[in-house]
Amino acid sequence: MLASFLIGLVGGQRALTPLAAVSVASLRGEIDPGEGAMQGLGHPLIAAGTTALAVAEMAGDKQKTAPDRIVPIGLAARFITSAIAGAALAPRGERLAGAAVAGLTAVASSYVGWKARVTAMDRYGQTATGFIEDAAVLASAAAIVRHADDWRS
Repeated sequence: MLASFLIGLVGGQRALTPLAAVSVASLRGEIDPGEGAMQGLGHPLIAAGTTALAVAEMAGDKQKTAPDRIVPIGLAARFITSAIAGAALAPRGERLAGAAVAGLTAVASSYVGWKARVTAMDRYGQTATGFIEDAAVLASAAAIVRHADDWRS
């Protein structure tokens, strides 16, 4: 369940990165998302699509017109994508709990990340803080999916 919680923290900062990380790791055989709908995460088109959307989100985040992550649609997206990723990273018998943990953690951490980013933007600007946040999000997501199977046992 630790991986689900951690991926929720990532999802609070970027909505699509958790889903892309899990999908790419599944495609590469680095994680086993399980059967049924979760198995589809490893399809090449899903991995490519989620990755493209995650990159687009990161690019859009640097725009002056980018909405705050705490707007209702942003929170909903973070909850849903993190819940899917959290379910895929949870132990088989705990998929629903993993989804709930990841989704709720994403929503809660959105507020913390938003406040930190707003504070940092006052000093360093939107673009610089966005690139630093992107680097932290990508590194965190990669580390989480890399160790997810270790944490399942």
